[in-house]
Amino acid sequence: MQHTSRRGFMAQLLALGAGAGCASLRCASAWAQSPGPGDLGAGAADTRTQLVLLGTRGGPGVDPSRAQTASAVLVAGRPYLIDCGYGALRQLVAAHVPYLAIGSCFLTHLHDDHTADLAALLSLQWTNGKSSPTDVYGPYGTAALVAGALAFFRANTQIRTVDEGRSLDPATLFHGHDVAASDTPVHIFADDRVSVRAVQNTHFPPRSIAKMPYRSLALRLDSAQRSIVFAGDTAYSANVVRLARGADLFVCEIVDAGVLAQMRERARAAAAAGHPDNIFRHVADTHSSPADVARMASEAGVKCVVLNHQLPGASAPLAYPVSAFIDAVRQGYAGEVIVGQDLMVL
Repeated sequence: MQHTSRRGFMAQLLALGAGAGCASLRCASAWAQSPGPGDLGAGAADTRTQLVLLGTRGGPGVDPSRAQTASAVLVAGRPYLIDCGYGALRQLVAAHVPYLAIGSCFLTHLHDDHTADLAALLSLQWTNGKSSPTDVYGPYGTAALVAGALAFFRANTQIRTVDEGRSLDPATLFHGHDVAASDTPVHIFADDRVSVRAVQNTHFPPRSIAKMPYRSLALRLDSAQRSIVFAGDTAYSANVVRLARGADLFVCEIVDAGVLAQMRERARAAAAAGHPDNIFRHVADTHSSPADVARMASEAGVKCVVLNHQLPGASAPLAYPVSAFIDAVRQGYAGEVIVGQDLMVL
C-alpha cells in the first residue's frame, strides 16, 4: 500500500468540497500541517492548549510511513503524552515537542501498539540528562510495565554509570501508577495546568474482563482553554459518552464498517474451527465503526471529532479516501470531523 503524501492528503481534503461540509473542511485544512521549529513548546508565555497527533495508525502492524498510536497535548508549552506506540519518540522529535520536558504520560491500555516506545522514551530521557521525574499513569499493569522498562535499560545505566561517571539512579526518576478503571469518571491526575479524568471503555469485553485484571480506559484532559477526550480503543461506550460531554475535541478510533463485517465473518469461521477466542472476534467486538463514533459524539455533544487509530486509514488512499471516513461519520454526527494524520496539530 502507498502512503498518502502531505500534498496528496491535502488534495483529498480540498476535493471534498460541499460533500464534506464547509465546517469540516475548514477545520481539517487549517491544521493539516507539520509544526515548524518554535511552533510548539514555547513555554509559559504561550497559553494555548494544542493537540499533536504523533501516530494515527491503527493496529499493531509496523508501517515505515506512519507511527502507532500516540498523541501529545501541550498546555502553555508543557507537554503531556497520551499513549506511546512504536514511533512515538521519533515523532516527538519531528514535531519539535521536547521529549525531555515530558513528565506525565497517560496510557489508555497496555496493548503494545500503545506502549512499544515507552521503554525507549524513558531510557533516552535518562541518557540525555533528564533529572526530574516522569510519571506514567494507566490501568492495572502500568506500574509493572515501568518496572519492566527499567529492567530493559538497566545494562545501559550500569555501563554509563561506570564508564561516564553517571550518578542518578533511574529508579528514582521513573514511576508507574495503576489507576482505577471505573464506570464513572474519576480524577487520576492534576497539576497547575491540566486535570485528567479516566473511565473504563469497552475495548475489553466482559468475557475477557472476567478472566484477567487488565482494563482499558478513556481519558479526558481539561485545561483552562480546552477539553480533549481520548476515547482509546473501544466499541460504543456509554461510559465514554459520560466522560466526553461537551468536549472541544473528541479523539476516537475508527474502523471501516466493511472491515468489521469481514472480521465478523472470519471470527465465525474461527469459532467453528474450535477457536472461539480469536483476533477477528476481538477486532469485530471491541473497535468503533463510523456509526459508533457518530453515536458517541452526538450523544456527548462534542464540538469536533478527530479520527485516530484508523483502519484501513490514509495508508490506502486510492482504495479509501479520507472523504469516506468523514462522510460515514457525518451520517450520524453534524459537527466537525477531522481525519487525523501523523504530525497534525490542532
